[in-house]
Amino acid sequence: MWEKNMPINEVREIRGKTTIFLGAGAIKKIFDIAKELKEKDIDKVAIVTGKSSYIKCGAWEHVEKALKENDIEFVLYNKVTPNPLSTQVDEATKMARKLGAKAVIGIGGGSPIDTAKSVAIMTLYPDYTTADLYEYRFIAKKSLPVIAINTTHGTGTEADRFAVVSVLEGGKEYKPAIAYDFSYPMYSIDDPQLMLSLPKSQTAYTAIDAINHVVEACTTNVTTPYSVMLAKETVRLMAKYLPVALENGKDLEARYYLTYASTIAGICFDNGMLHLTHALEHPLSAIKPDLAHGLGLAILLPSVIRNIYPAKPEILADVLSPIIPGLKGKGEEAEEAAKGVRDWLKSVGVSETLSDIGFKEENIDRLVELTFETPSLDLLLNCSPVPATKELVEKIYRESL
Repeated sequence: MWEKNMPINEVREIRGKTTIFLGAGAIKKIFDIAKELKEKDIDKVAIVTGKSSYIKCGAWEHVEKALKENDIEFVLYNKVTPNPLSTQVDEATKMARKLGAKAVIGIGGGSPIDTAKSVAIMTLYPDYTTADLYEYRFIAKKSLPVIAINTTHGTGTEADRFAVVSVLEGGKEYKPAIAYDFSYPMYSIDDPQLMLSLPKSQTAYTAIDAINHVVEACTTNVTTPYSVMLAKETVRLMAKYLPVALENGKDLEARYYLTYASTIAGICFDNGMLHLTHALEHPLSAIKPDLAHGLGLAILLPSVIRNIYPAKPEILADVLSPIIPGLKGKGEEAEEAAKGVRDWLKSVGVSETLSDIGFKEENIDRLVELTFETPSLDLLLNCSPVPATKELVEKIYRESL
């Protein structure tokens, strides 16, 4: 295969709305980026990250050195958790404003980078809170520049305009999304060397997130041939390299192609949008903030496949062929496709159900309510290839118990 001849130790550019540096050693591009920032009079930045992974993965030593060499002042907010909270964005924003930050650097997976995108907006809107932004009480029109240093191969947020933050104040259980054209990162770094220490579970969950991105994006009612093409390649690469990375997390080639697959998956849904699986997962991790996003998606995916397959059989048979060979693209294969996805998930170590993670029959009404009540999720539901009725949403949750 051609992958063997790709020089993964050479850093290549992927250009679009964001310039992405992909390759082993791409983290060193932060020195060029810092120099450019200083030349543009961006001499104060806020850094947003999690508690420790930014150090363990090796990114921090390069970032800190690059900023100091270019006399760029910075503040460090390192309290971002999985499924980040609007209050965390508010805390980081307060630090950014106090410094007078002119850009924001996010280091981590989807949670820190989405938080960084949010801080970049909120720094410019002192009269509002992050909850105001995510509950659409105002529409933002500008943002500070964002530099994304990605350390997981799942969300694709380094390549798209989306951000997700949970709003739990006042007893709410919302996990909305925002999407603004000015929220594309200025530069993104995808260095697979930063991902060599990812635990096995996170390796699987992040990859499953990318799989869900493309399964949804290629089957929305606004999809394009471009999204279908990206979906096919994402699934092919994930099917080939995820087992390798699970067997040997230090395999740089596997990490490289998982990272690339995640990135093009982000571009895929940036163009094709998402629908049921993400719309229904957000209430799960709003209620249980410690739930890994990819695990929640994995639990829902077989039922979603079962229920949408008859509407998009040809696309799904083609896209899923690396993990479910033999599908003919006929609507009556829905159960076979759902079973095939479930079997593949088990093969990569993910077999949980909603019951396994603590949800019960009596939680379903609340989950359905949140699916239709949470700001922004209606946009995803409206992209579903089948009518996203309350009856369908309840059915998917019930089948996932």
